[in-house]
Amino acid sequence: MHGESGSMAEDQDRPEGDLDDRLAAHILRLVKDCGPGKTICPSEAARAERGDDWRSLMKPVRRAAQKLARDGHIAIYRKGKPVDPKTVKGVIRLGLP
Repeated sequence: MHGESGSMAEDQDRPEGDLDDRLAAHILRLVKDCGPGKTICPSEAARAERGDDWRSLMKPVRRAAQKLARDGHIAIYRKGKPVDPKTVKGVIRLGLP
């Protein structure tokens, strides 16, 4: 169809580093917006990046969150307690440290 921008194809062609940077920015904005003592689901960052087509971004979101946590920008929580970003598995939440 004429006039379509092809943005889905353009998004898929972006280098991984660019995606990681965008996901990290979404995570930081979302955790800062929710404030201290509150957390977000990682899927919120995936949805912020890609709307309804967010599920394929869950691994990249976790990777970005782990890097942010290692750098001290956020904390990763499991069952309400901070966990080591290097070894975390399972359901997580993201928040301010």
